[in-house]
Amino acid sequence: MEGNVLENSVVKLRAPEPEDVDLLYSWENNMEIWKVSNTLTPFSKYLLKKYIETSHLDIWESKQLRLIIEAKDQNSLMNVPVGLVDLFDFDPYHLRAGVGVLIAKNEDRRKGYATEALNVLIRYVFEVLQLNQLYANVSASNVISLRLFENLGFTKVGVKKDWLKTLNGWEDEVLLQLLNPKPRLPKS
Repeated sequence: MEGNVLENSVVKLRAPEPEDVDLLYSWENNMEIWKVSNTLTPFSKYLLKKYIETSHLDIWESKQLRLIIEAKDQNSLMNVPVGLVDLFDFDPYHLRAGVGVLIAKNEDRRKGYATEALNVLIRYVFEVLQLNQLYANVSASNVISLRLFENLGFTKVGVKKDWLKTLNGWEDEVLLQLLNPKPRLPKS
């Protein structure tokens, strides 16, 4: 594997740093995005600082991994943080994890950052962590996210009926799955 597997020509994925606490605080407490993250209560800076302090633990220990998505600015040497990508519910026995992505500001969406960040993450997950699969849970009404994951090779494998409670009633949630094209163990 050559170069930094956590970046390409468009984005770089990196661990959160202590100086990111204000940025994370603003993103995590943006109520407009709570419905896609199933968040119901605000995060304190104290909790976010504690999270960053423990983010040095590897995924095998913490069972999760959060990375900052930085857009590479072609006109300067500075990268600009635009969002987050998360691995969660990591299962080291079955070699699978859930994945989520957030591009925080409307003006940064539809520029390809989520696609590029997920492409980089998928490569890392399958080549470095050697997971067997990733999955994503997306509300049925989130057409943009469904298209994003499907365009990256995720397959719809199920629908959880009336899974999400919203202000307008109950909504279905779609389960998408991406299998490693190079499985490590023979199927039984």
